[in-house]
Amino acid sequence: MKRYLILEDGSSFSGEGIGSTIISTGELAIQTGNFGYQESLTDPTNAGKILVFTTPMIGNTGINAIDYESIDPTVKGIIASDIAWNISDSENFQDLESFLKEKKIPAIFNVDTRALVHRLMEEGTIKASIMDTDDAHAFDQIKALVLPKNKSMAVSTKNAYAAPNMGKTVAVLDLGLKHSMLRELSLRQANVTVLPYNAKPSDIENLRPDGIIISNGPGKPEELKNTLKPVFDYFYGKLPILGIGLGFLVLSDYLNFELVKLPQEFDGINYPVIEQNSNRIWQTSMDIDQLVLPDSMQMNMNQEFFDLHTDLLAGFCNEKEKIIATAFNPEGAPGSLDANSIFDKFMDMMK
Repeated sequence: MKRYLILEDGSSFSGEGIGSTIISTGELAIQTGNFGYQESLTDPTNAGKILVFTTPMIGNTGINAIDYESIDPTVKGIIASDIAWNISDSENFQDLESFLKEKKIPAIFNVDTRALVHRLMEEGTIKASIMDTDDAHAFDQIKALVLPKNKSMAVSTKNAYAAPNMGKTVAVLDLGLKHSMLRELSLRQANVTVLPYNAKPSDIENLRPDGIIISNGPGKPEELKNTLKPVFDYFYGKLPILGIGLGFLVLSDYLNFELVKLPQEFDGINYPVIEQNSNRIWQTSMDIDQLVLPDSMQMNMNQEFFDLHTDLLAGFCNEKEKIIATAFNPEGAPGSLDANSIFDKFMDMMK
């Protein structure tokens, strides 16, 4: 079935539709990973996005039970050059087409993704719809639609829940966390309780935690700064705090670091950062559209990580103030495990 990707600038791209047949609107985002499409599709950080995969083909490894980053994906669609119909792994895995139908995600393949990516590199953020036609009415529809804000509120858990273990107690504020983060904490025997994004300091204090994590997620720091300020005011300097992704941005904003909009949003697994103490380069996974201007930091750090594309700050650690924050995802998923030691650093801070 022929379907169309309609862009708000009046252009369209045609291809073959699979998955759900619904009409869907979202923000186009370039997904640069050559693997890990399941993790990308189920990552809450991609809520509200239509992902454009730059890799030539997706779908060949199928969908498995291990690589879910959330049970109910919140992406608005996917665009690909080609999709594999035969799964190369276990016959117990689900094929991508069935997964898309089950989760009500529309997709288009046989799209000139190279031309589309070039358009996105020029335009930056752009609204788009997956539709059955590309006539004037379709363009009128997309212009009239307003994309939702405060996506973290939509994807955050509504009720606290436990991921129990026998070690240090960690309170995680869920701005759109990934299952892989909970897995990494479990491997380190952390006794985790996940709380809604708007949990009050008293809700956290009642857990008697040894540390706090502000998770990654799909929102904007300005949408959450007032919500999280009471938490920072109460716990900053008292307990170790780890901010990841959106958590990095909100913590940086709280510290009055200047956030700089990236020319093109980072959404993939191949973003190198350099650790200033060792000059070691880590290959990292990021889903972020801002980083920190180094000159705006009025604080000496024990550790700093710089993005090699922009020379902006992508992570920092201050042991005296008990804070760690990374724009990149230490758990990878998808991506390398180069930054995995960030969790070890956080665990050491709680000793």
